[in-house]
Order: sequence, then structure tokens, then C-alpha cells
Amino acid sequence: MSCQPLKSSANSSRSLASAVGVAIAAMSASHMAQAAESTEDKAVALGATSITGEQTDTAYKADDSASKKYTAPLRETPKSVTVIPQQVIRDTGATSLADALRTTPGITFGAGEGGNPNADRPIIRGFNAESDVFIDGMRDIAAQSREIFNIESVEVSKGPGSAFTGAGSTGGSLNLITKGAHLGDAYNGGYTFGSDQTQRYTLDINQQMTDTSAFRLNLMKHEANVAGRDAVDVSRWGVAPSFAFGLGTDTRVMVDYYHLDTNDIPDYGIPLTNRGTARSKYNVDKPASVSKDNFYGLTDRDYRKSTNDSGTIRIEHDLNDSLTVSNSFRMSRSTLDYIVTNPDDSRGNVAKGTVSRSAKSRNSTSSGFVNQTDLSAKFNSGFIEHSLVTGLEFSYQDTHNRNYNVLNASGGSIASTCSSALRASGDCTSLYNPTPGDAWNGTITDSQAFTDTDTKTSAAYVFDTLKFDEQWSLNLGLRYDHYDVESSGYATAGRTTSAGTFSRQKTSGLLNYQVGLVFKPLPNGSVYAAWSTSSNPAGETSGNGGLEIAANNADLEPEKNRSYEVGTKWDFFNDDLSLTAALFRTEKTNARINDPDNATVQVLDGEQRVDGFEFTYAGKITHNWKVFGGYTYMESELVKTTLAADQGNHMPSTPRNSFNLWSTYDVMPKLTLGAGATFVDSRFGNEANSVEVPSYWRYDAMATYRLTKNVDLQLNVQNLTDKRYFDQVFQTHYAHVAAGRTALMGVNFHF
Repeated sequence: MSCQPLKSSANSSRSLASAVGVAIAAMSASHMAQAAESTEDKAVALGATSITGEQTDTAYKADDSASKKYTAPLRETPKSVTVIPQQVIRDTGATSLADALRTTPGITFGAGEGGNPNADRPIIRGFNAESDVFIDGMRDIAAQSREIFNIESVEVSKGPGSAFTGAGSTGGSLNLITKGAHLGDAYNGGYTFGSDQTQRYTLDINQQMTDTSAFRLNLMKHEANVAGRDAVDVSRWGVAPSFAFGLGTDTRVMVDYYHLDTNDIPDYGIPLTNRGTARSKYNVDKPASVSKDNFYGLTDRDYRKSTNDSGTIRIEHDLNDSLTVSNSFRMSRSTLDYIVTNPDDSRGNVAKGTVSRSAKSRNSTSSGFVNQTDLSAKFNSGFIEHSLVTGLEFSYQDTHNRNYNVLNASGGSIASTCSSALRASGDCTSLYNPTPGDAWNGTITDSQAFTDTDTKTSAAYVFDTLKFDEQWSLNLGLRYDHYDVESSGYATAGRTTSAGTFSRQKTSGLLNYQVGLVFKPLPNGSVYAAWSTSSNPAGETSGNGGLEIAANNADLEPEKNRSYEVGTKWDFFNDDLSLTAALFRTEKTNARINDPDNATVQVLDGEQRVDGFEFTYAGKITHNWKVFGGYTYMESELVKTTLAADQGNHMPSTPRNSFNLWSTYDVMPKLTLGAGATFVDSRFGNEANSVEVPSYWRYDAMATYRLTKNVDLQLNVQNLTDKRYFDQVFQTHYAHVAAGRTALMGVNFHF
């Protein structure tokens, strides 16, 4: 197997080019002219989780969530919710979900060894959220690196939220709102080129077909090397058509499809210095002091390919002015196939100036469906105004995973003590001067071991905002999940296990709630207190590259989490600027840990806690000046865990301080300048606090010049100072290096 830099699939490119050609050919010159004149007056958007026909807000501040389950405006919602709008995504030059999330404090990214390399593993307020990503309010299955080309906005909800989402959501969840068809003609596209051979093409066409129907098509092709990382490249393309019918009528239907195809050279980063048995919280292991360009993988062996396909149909019907019933159904299928080099330090090689090219692999397929039925109602009971949503959800997910056997030229394990023979075969390389183009003489075969995991969920939920008067309201939410997970397969022999088939099953009932009291001292502000819970059943992350239900945890009840939060939200400058602040505590009261008396068994005897403060800002300070970002302080603690020496330590990947500021200013009618600053404090990679990556500041800049009313140029320089920093750290082996300085020039058109 071999992968060359900036490889491309001829069939994929031809398919995308054909789709672009057909879409453009379908639009006549007269349509273009009409669109240029009428888009401002006519364009109304199709809301992604509610087919409303309301115009999409392109400002930095959002007033409402796209989710039906938030039954009050954001200013009156007793929960920390940050909406990253389309304008922020566009201005910052984001091309992936990870890029977009950099604008929000309190979120870091986790690394995974046996799971998904460099995929979306967000950690929100100290807790893993890899399985807590939703698309238009429905859970998105499977491990993947999500693109941004079909995303209108990203909603970040913080704090335990199983009442809203079901299993998981301990630290929070992400809801990605897609671009839907809308009334009015609009034609947008762009070509971006830049450093490290970056080329990106996007096309976003919306065509009104009748007075009540529309079609929208989003296309993307992206190829680039990764700045500051030798031999690492990314290549992907995507297509997302959307149809809407009945817009502006009592019955509305939306049908969409999404496809993403990726083909990359994956990158685990730089090995740790490996202090061996001397590693401890008093003698901390850190990334090796080598050039940030050093890449320890093998271009002749390593690859990462994935596909994501999903189809959704949503139907809404207004029974009357205050009662709406809706149903959303989605089917999806994802594949992930990779072999990636883990710069292994387990055999003492790093101390001798060499690195063993241990291989990690995965070949998985995930498929399933989700169906949600909702009833939304507005009514009065006496003097109390109600905004109520109740619904049912059914979902099924099947994940099949089989790894590869990757052996060196001698037929042995690659995680070996380096020798001249292993250097010659490509299984080892120099720590200071790695050679990723080495010929590799090992073998790759399918592993006998495999796992099939089936997850079935049936849930009922209800949310209500009870408005007592213009100042006081009560927000309530309740959800019950019948959660069933089953894993079966074949396991090869290990150090403590014998080979053979296995089958495990666990059924759990998850009851979770949300309670929030809101007081509005003035019309433009609110103060709130909120309580919420969440549950983490065993096997929750199995479809996302995490651990499946195992012999040592199959009989355990779900982990329980709770949160207390008090906060305030205010809008200033004619409601153009939003400021929020919150104090919070999140507790996991029965964490799964290894039994201190029997390490092969897990028990629900651990405790974890995060206390914190958060401040955010979004919107306009003046007509020309926009800001977006915030600050988060988190004091995390392993209150109780397996090893007494680890008690009181900080939780992994949970920095004390994180700060984000993105700001733009319209210097002239045609010229906008922007800049951003990001700070993330040092953080540990394990519970022992013996692995650490340093804090960092990152700076970005942007300039946009409008050549005409239909064409503009945009320059983004990301990581302006070419800072060497680490955005992920694994507990034993490596730290992932973030991309270096990247300059991008975009030519964009809008009709």
C-alpha cells in the first residue's frame, strides 16, 4: 500500500466536475441577473431543524437556537449555549469542524490510539464528547473528521444535557445546522489557493423552483499539504443537495442527501521523551525537542480513507397557529479505513535517538437510522404561558470493526527495540531526522479479531418553558431512554485472555432532567439558576472509535453526572452585542474505574469534578466592529480513582484557562480587516498527570476586499507567528502537532 502527497481520485474529481457543470448549465444568464437584483428582498432560508422559511442571520450574534427543544430565546435559556454563525466560520477561513470550534473557549481535542486518528474527538468542559455530535438535532454516528462546506452554524451546548440528547453529553454537545433550500435565487462559490499547495473549490447554488419549492446544491473539493508537517496531506470532496416543498404553507417537506469522501496521510505527531519508570507528576514527560516538521510516518504504508453518506426527510404540518407536528427520519452509513504510524516510545528508543514506527489500524463500517417525532405547542393555563415540545425518538446503529495485522519484515511486532536491520526495513527511523519516504518491507493482513456492536434506543421526552410574567419563567425538561447495546465477535489471544468468540449485552434505563429558573430584571437581560443531569452507559462511544462494551464493564449500571450552573445573559447596543457569564460545577458521581483489588474488573466507585467560570461575547460593538469569543476557567479534579496517588490530580485534556477573541472592523466600505487570538493553558495527557503539553498563544489575521457587489477577495493567515504547539496529547506515546503558518487567498462570488 502506498500513498503519495496530494494524490487525487480521477473518478471523484470527474464526478464532482460533472456535478458542477450540470448545476451551472442549469442556471441561465437571465436567472443570474434576476438573482442579483432580488436576492436581498426575496431570500428566505429553510431552517435546518424547523422548516420555518425565516431568513438566515449572517451576523455574529444569534438570538435563537435552531433546535425545537430549546423552547425559549437564547437570552432566556438557562444554559450556556454558544452559536458559531456562518459569518464567523467564513471570516476565520474555517474548513473543518475543528477549525470552527477554535473560536469557542472550554473545548479541547482528545487523541486516540486504537480509535480514530485525527478525527473529531472534542472534549467539552473536561469530558469526552466524541459521540455527542448531532446534525440538525439528530445524533451523527461513526468516527469522522467533519467538513464545514454544508454547515450553516454550529451550536455548542455546555454542561450535562442527556435530557436534550439522550446518552452522553456529560460536558456538553454539538449540534451542526446544515444549509437547507430556501425561497429566492442565490448563487455563491469560491476558489481558495494558498501555501502548502492548498486548493479549495466550493459552490453553493439555491434555485427557487415554484412559489413554494426550492432546490439547493453544495459542492466542495479540497486538497492541501499540512503546513509545517513533512509529507502530511489531505484530500476530500463532498456533495450535498437539498429539496424543499411547501415553503410558506401549512405543510412543509425537506429532503436532503450528504456525501463526503476523504483520502489523507494521517499524522500522530511527535513522540514523548519517555522517562520510562521515572515518569511521574513530579518528573513530567513532554514532547521531544525536535523540529515541528518532523513526520515519523511512512508514505509507502500509511493512509486514511473514509466515506460518509446520509439521507434525511423532514415533514412539518401546522395543525393551527399554535400547534405543529413534525417527523424527521435519517439513514446513514460511514466507513473508516486506516493504517497510521504511532511514534512509539514504549521500548526506550527515543532516549537513544530512534523511533519505532508502531502501526495502529482500523477498518470499520457504521450504519443506522434515527427517527424523531415532535409536537410543538403554545398555550396558556390560567396566567401561565407555555411553550411546549414533546416527542419520541427511535434509533439503531450497527458498527463492524476489524483491525489489520501489521508486521515488520521479520514477521514480528513493529513495536520493537530499534536495530540497524529495523532501520533498513523502514520499521524504525531517526528521532531528529526521520525519513517518511523509506521503503517499507513489512506485511499487512486482515486480523482474525472483529467486533460487531448494535445499539438500540427508544426515548420519550418533554420540554416546557412556563412564563409567569414578563420577568419570571421556569424551564423544564425530562427524558427517558431505553438503551440497549450488544457486542459480539471474535477475540485473539492476549496477555491475559484466550482466543474465542464472545457476546455481551446490557440494557439500561436512563432518566434525566433539566430545571432552570430565569429572572429578567430588565427586558435586555436575564439571571438564571439551572440543574441538569446526564448518563453514560457502557459502550456509549463504540460507534465512534471508542471502547465497546467489555467483559469488565458489561454488568455495570450507567455513570451518572449532574451540573449546577448560575449565570446571566445581557444584550447591549440595541441588542447587537450579547454578553454572557456563568459559574458551573459538573460532577461525575460514579465513574467507571479499575477495581483497586482486581485490575481486571471495573467498578462504579470513581468521582470526577470540574468547577468553572465562563464569559462569552458575540455581536457588534459599533456598526463597523464585530467581536466573537470568550474566556473559560476550569478547575478539574479526580476526586476518587483507582490509584491513591492520582487522587486530587487534574483531569486529562482540561486546561485551567482558555481564551478566544476574533474581531473584524470595516475600515472602508470595501475593506474589512480581522484578527484573532487564542490561548490554551498547559494540560495533562493522563490521570497520573505525568504527561503534559505546554500552553500556547495562537494568532490569526484576515482581510476582505470587495471588488464589486458580486465579487470579493479574502486573505486569511492562520497561525500567524508559525507557533509550534500541540492540540492533542495521548497518555503514553505522542502529542499531535498543529498546522504551522498557513496563508490562504480566496476569490468568492455572490449573486
